[in-house]
Amino acid sequence: MTLKSKISLAVLALTAGSAAMAQLAYNVGVVSDYRYRGISQTKNGPALQGGVDFAHASGFYVGAWASTIEWIKEAGKAASPPVDTKGSVELDLYGGYKGTITKDFAYDVGYLRYEYVGNTYDKIPGNKNANTDEAYGALTYGPLTFKYSYAFSNLFGYADSKGSTYADLSATFDLGNGFTFVPHIGAQDIKGAAGKDYSYTDIALTLGKDFGKGITGTLAYIDTSKGDYSGYNVNGKKIAKDTVVLGVKYSF
Repeated sequence: MTLKSKISLAVLALTAGSAAMAQLAYNVGVVSDYRYRGISQTKNGPALQGGVDFAHASGFYVGAWASTIEWIKEAGKAASPPVDTKGSVELDLYGGYKGTITKDFAYDVGYLRYEYVGNTYDKIPGNKNANTDEAYGALTYGPLTFKYSYAFSNLFGYADSKGSTYADLSATFDLGNGFTFVPHIGAQDIKGAAGKDYSYTDIALTLGKDFGKGITGTLAYIDTSKGDYSGYNVNGKKIAKDTVVLGVKYSF
């Protein structure tokens, strides 16, 4: 049974006889650059994104989120000799449980599948299929959240990279009048031969604004420790360089 099937069954089980205890929410948005863990997924260009989330009063949740991407096709073009790689959509499928330990501490544990639909990233010599499975756990105290992710598969197509981890610390501050400020720092540790060159740290400083009626906007400064590293330069694009990203999302 695929993870997608398991999520569908979980939704059916949770919704049966308890519709009043559940919440279903949708979102759609656009960003000027889809940055994930500091690295551009869209060749420093814009992306269209959207998702659906189901949350149960018990604390269990499942969801799906998708975005347009460019990095798999670009990696094929940059290969020597060039390879016609496919994969223009990222589909994330996830499920987990949120709860509280005390009035000050909250936690979140779950599993996330990155499905790069129809991707042929493994056509590039030395690479594996880009699909990735991660488990994660997060602990929140006041405005602070620490999250730790562990890859049970190869990470984003890196060979022999099972066991790669990502640790990040962020905070959310309410500035009033619908504004929030979210500083973030993360560390991506990649196992295997690629780890020495491709592991890195990233930072983000994000200003958010709630405009009401489900519309939110974000302005983020993002940078990584690999901004000028040639391994993160694809077809002349420095996909790990510092940048400013604009985003707009509508939730309903």
